[in-house]
Amino acid sequence: MKVFLTKINESWIVDRVRKEFYNNNKDIVTNSIKKSDIVWIIAPWMWDKLDLKKIKNKKTICSIYHVDTNSLGVEEVNRFNEYDKYVDEYHTISIKSKEQIERFTDKPVTQIPFWVNTKKFFNIEDKTLLRKKYNFSKDSFLVGSFQRDSEGSDLTKPKLIKGPDVYLEIVKRLYKENNNLEVVLTGKRRNYLINNLQNLGINFRYFEMLKLENLNELYNILDLYIVSSRVEGGPQAIAECATSNTPIVSSNVGVAQQILSEESIFDVENIDSFFNAKPNLDYAKKMVNQLEIPQGFDPFIKMFTDLYES
Repeated sequence: MKVFLTKINESWIVDRVRKEFYNNNKDIVTNSIKKSDIVWIIAPWMWDKLDLKKIKNKKTICSIYHVDTNSLGVEEVNRFNEYDKYVDEYHTISIKSKEQIERFTDKPVTQIPFWVNTKKFFNIEDKTLLRKKYNFSKDSFLVGSFQRDSEGSDLTKPKLIKGPDVYLEIVKRLYKENNNLEVVLTGKRRNYLINNLQNLGINFRYFEMLKLENLNELYNILDLYIVSSRVEGGPQAIAECATSNTPIVSSNVGVAQQILSEESIFDVENIDSFFNAKPNLDYAKKMVNQLEIPQGFDPFIKMFTDLYES
């Protein structure tokens, strides 16, 4: 059995996923779609880059990370139905997205969260030294957000499915209680939050693109990481917080219910509920253990093997 994973080259989590899978499963992967038995289309927009003739006689798995049912029109549904003809099985990360995808297809949908690399994301004991390295005061209350928040078509507009408006409202209220609060941002398309934090006079630091080593260090200096998304496939930040022992509170999206304690999840439509939520590091660490490399690959290999043998 040989598996071919499509390349995405967007400096996104899926690029890292592909690289880690290839590096750790060399006996079953191939860089040649022609030589493959199974084609793993790692994101649905990769269809446009595929020669459909090359996958016609291949067994095909397509990953979909979330379905924004509020924005689905006739064109999107027709497009899905067209490519559905070539798919043998769908893969998704979360239980919620599995239920969404099953509304549109009679093909099997397998739910498996992505693995987490504990060589890249882990707890660092000396937080004081890390704060010195990045010039953060030991008295600062550091609140993180490492996910994009702005629309690509207009960087002044919030990407509402990511809930940056919710994040901003939470931070405003936290800042009133503690003016030592400082927001830590990474990644691209952070314009909405940056502009609003500047207007509100709330301190923040922005690190655009970082090596994973530095990203892990930033997780480790945080007092709190907040996921405020309305719709989400992952986000991988939940698993990365869990394995780096970073306090996290999340809206009920993606893999939140699979990794976080119920007390660490809030209702994104009721911001007051955030202030009743609290991190539970021990629970998150226990739940994320099953996703660590190498055991995190096992359910994917089983998915491929079952399809290959079917």
